[in-house]
Amino acid sequence: MRVLLYSIQSALKNIWAEKWINLLTTLSVGIGLLILSAFITVSLNMDSVLKKWSRSFGIVVYLDDQISAEATGTVRDLFKQDADIMEVNYISEDEALSELRDILGADASILDDLEQNPLPSSFELKLKSSLLEPVFVKKKAETIVKMPGVADVQYGEKWLASLNTVSRIMKASTIFLGGAIFIAIIFITYNTIKIFFYRRKEEIETLKLLGATKSFIRLPFLLEGLVLGVIGGIIGSLTLYGIHSLIVAKSIDFMPSVRAIIISIPDEIFLSVPFVGAFMSFIGSFIAVGKIRY
Repeated sequence: MRVLLYSIQSALKNIWAEKWINLLTTLSVGIGLLILSAFITVSLNMDSVLKKWSRSFGIVVYLDDQISAEATGTVRDLFKQDADIMEVNYISEDEALSELRDILGADASILDDLEQNPLPSSFELKLKSSLLEPVFVKKKAETIVKMPGVADVQYGEKWLASLNTVSRIMKASTIFLGGAIFIAIIFITYNTIKIFFYRRKEEIETLKLLGATKSFIRLPFLLEGLVLGVIGGIIGSLTLYGIHSLIVAKSIDFMPSVRAIIISIPDEIFLSVPFVGAFMSFIGSFIAVGKIRY
């Protein structure tokens, strides 16, 4: 306990003595964690938007013109029994024409000259959101189009592929950025602790002559790295909270539509940032004291 107490006091004393270097270090750590946290937040919002958009995604199944009511009922039953399909909506020929009139609005009069309804009856199918992979949806459409009574199947293939690509890019970018910032923070802390070590070389020589162990000498440096990481994490977390709160508050006035897609950041993210900073900085200081020979 005495060793730990001495190490804590020594670490805090040395942090204050080298306050300007430590200020730069903590700001660097804080900025790095802020960038990472902000990117994770953007990724979460993008994922939320993609999920909302995917709920409106569907497969449109057009039926043959001459299909009977009995065959239509059979097709409907097959769709309802399919575990992959979440929702089945039948649109008759008359309903399709009525929807087209609503879409055309004032120009709907052009439909009055038609001798018969050219629109086929159809089914709108909603797949489970967990199954909205381009390859799976394509295979599903190919299976449905072979069913008796089905004339054609349409779905937003390019749109779905684009959403899937964006989601994959965001996740891959988050992992890449996280790894880069992890290495950067370790490198920053490593160099800071290394500088501190050489600046206190005479003090360390004195401790060695007095019989101090390597663990006794190393512990204050490890605690310094830990404290710097925590402070940097707090800076990054508070800055992220301020920026997010400002965006949410201002978006209501300037961009109300954006407010609908901005999700709230879980408190766990704000609380975890200082711990992540502490972990990264501790790793950096651990590597630094391990590589220095004394």
